[in-house]
Amino acid sequence: MRRIRLLRYLAIAVLAIVLIAAAMANRGVVTVRALPADFADFLGWNAMAQVPLFLVILASAALGIVIGFFWEWLREGKHRKAGRTGQRRVTALAREVSKLREQHGHKKDDVLALLDGPTKH
Repeated sequence: MRRIRLLRYLAIAVLAIVLIAAAMANRGVVTVRALPADFADFLGWNAMAQVPLFLVILASAALGIVIGFFWEWLREGKHRKAGRTGQRRVTALAREVSKLREQHGHKKDDVLALLDGPTKH
């Protein structure tokens, strides 16, 4: 357990060093525009900002990760739905089994007795 924690801290430290080195190497200021220049002039809305290049790189990576997580969440929707449907089916069958056990009293079905495990007499 301690090794895993140590490896996790080591990985975070290496990632931090890499990110700091990339930020220091890309300190130059760049102009970021919301729209292409001709289109912005046509609309009369020219939104732009002067930011360091490393912020553009980090923001792009973060946006890509968020979009990827959202895309994957949408793609896995059918699996979540199948899981919920299966869980409802299991719950309904468990209720049916318990109702049948109550109706038939102490007389147990051989298959149900095997599923329940050994009984204590």
